[in-house]
Amino acid sequence: MSYKNYPMVSRVVFGRGCFNQLSELLEVKRISDKAPFIFIVDDVFKGNAWITGRIPLAYSDEMVYVSTDEEPKTSQVDELVEKIILTHKDRPSGIIGIGGGSVLDIAKAVSIMLTNKGEAKDYQGWDLVKNPAIYHVGIPTISGTGAEVSRTTVLTGPDKKLGINSDFTPFDQVILDPELIKDVPKQQWFYTGMDCFIHCVESLNGTYLNTFSKSYGEKAYELCKEVFLSDTVDKKLSDEMLMMASWHGGMSIAYSQVGVVHALSYGLSYVLGTKHGIGNCIVFDQLDDFYKEDLKIFREMKTKHGIELPKNICKDLIDEEINTMIDVSLGLEPLWENALGPNWKRKVSRTDLHQLYRRM
Repeated sequence: MSYKNYPMVSRVVFGRGCFNQLSELLEVKRISDKAPFIFIVDDVFKGNAWITGRIPLAYSDEMVYVSTDEEPKTSQVDELVEKIILTHKDRPSGIIGIGGGSVLDIAKAVSIMLTNKGEAKDYQGWDLVKNPAIYHVGIPTISGTGAEVSRTTVLTGPDKKLGINSDFTPFDQVILDPELIKDVPKQQWFYTGMDCFIHCVESLNGTYLNTFSKSYGEKAYELCKEVFLSDTVDKKLSDEMLMMASWHGGMSIAYSQVGVVHALSYGLSYVLGTKHGIGNCIVFDQLDDFYKEDLKIFREMKTKHGIELPKNICKDLIDEEINTMIDVSLGLEPLWENALGPNWKRKVSRTDLHQLYRRM
């Protein structure tokens, strides 16, 4: 039997204020004064000197703001790569992503595409990347997605939503500074935190489960319950716990996989552009047949924090659009196999998915 030899983030620094160490961490990785560091930053931080004023620009380094109003696209990655190649004669010393899961995924994808020919859409899938990415750093400013530790970068392409899943995707360096997530709006905090909770639910209930995944998943699951249900944890500690829950939740699917929620959520996102965190919550809330006990806890969290999920988002869709959602969802075979086992095609039909989408 052959076991997958998974890579992990090789360097991580954790602690309040550790973002201030970015300059010294990058200094040793600079190839030359002509090989810039490219900082890919969520445009929500435009004008926020508390963040941007601490980004150590030198020589020909560049800060590129990206919008996260929509989920990351392969075309967006291709445009960024082309701009970097045309603007700078030398290949960058590194790519630094500062933001939430979308920005971190864009940074990972750009670092891969700077060393691999073709377009980003050519690499959507599992183990298609041939050449190592350039040095890349992840600095999360919201916690839950696990993008800071995962081996995938989820992108919407011309005909599917699917990650670039490869050994070259994980960051070389991650900076986990709990101060950076202190001002996340409540709803976004909830939806992104639930992404982490759902990672754990899908991993712990999946057929791919093993002791490696279980150890991470159980820890993240407990941390999520404490963060979202406890009345005694203060805000500072809660932020630190959620940051570690995100890390462990991301690790829980490294040797495992997500399941039905993510499979259906990708369909929603592809057709409607639904953001990942809220999309997962909308889907999860309809899946009593799959995750009944965990849904009780989710609904308790939802009630405690006064979260109202959007309803009837698929009400006006034509059958063709619903069928596209189903095609995208069913194309994610490893997710269905993890959720339902190797005979999953006998256990779920297009009619089942059609009915589920219509209920959302």
